[in-house]
Amino acid sequence: MEKKYCGIIFDLDGVICHTDHYHYLAWKKLAEKEHIYFDESINHRLRGVSRMESLEILLERADKTYTEEEKERMAEAKNTIYVELLGQMTENDLPENVKRTLDDLRKKGYLLAIGSSSKNTKRILKYIGLENYFDAISDGTNITRSKPDPEVFLKAAEMLELSAEKCIVIEDARAGIDAAVAGGFASAGIGEAKLHSGVTYQLESFEDLTQIV
Repeated sequence: MEKKYCGIIFDLDGVICHTDHYHYLAWKKLAEKEHIYFDESINHRLRGVSRMESLEILLERADKTYTEEEKERMAEAKNTIYVELLGQMTENDLPENVKRTLDDLRKKGYLLAIGSSSKNTKRILKYIGLENYFDAISDGTNITRSKPDPEVFLKAAEMLELSAEKCIVIEDARAGIDAAVAGGFASAGIGEAKLHSGVTYQLESFEDLTQIV
C-alpha cells in the first residue's frame, strides 16, 4: 500500500529534544545584565521564533531604546551563553522513546528531516548523538524568515525532493503549526501544538506518530 506521507519533518526543540530550559537561562542572564524584567511566561512567547524576534519580545520591557547594532551584540551575547550551556548536553538528553520511534520510522522507509529555526541545530544533533542521522536539515542557517512563515519546512521538503503534500510536520509550538498550515503541510501536534485548531493530528506522546503515518 502506498504511504500517505513519504517525508516527516521534525521541529527540534521540544520535539526531538528539550532545550527550552537552556534558552530560558540564557535570556534570563542577558535580561538581568540589562536590568530588564524577564520570566517564564515571557520566555514561553519565544518558542519557535527567531533569535532577533525573541530579542524584540524581551525588549518590550526595556526602559531604553537600543540601536540595531546594540541588538545584534545582545543577540550574539545570548547565543554565546546558550552555546556554553548546550555543552552540557549528551546522548542522555535524547529520550529513549524518541530514538526508538525514529529508528522504527527509518526502517519503514520514511525520509526524515529537521525543520528548526535554531542556528544551533547541527551542534545540538551532534551532542545528542544524531549527527548525520537525518536525510535533510533545514534550520536557522539557511532561512531568512522564521515560523510562522513556512520557509523552513518548504526548504526541508525541497531537500527531500518531496512536495508539501507528501510530508507531515511534527511540532510542539503553535507558531510551527501556523507555518505548516501556511505551507500546505499536514501536521501532528504535541504539547500545546495539539490544541491548535489547524493541526491535522494530535499526539499524546512522540511514539504515537507511528500510528498516523
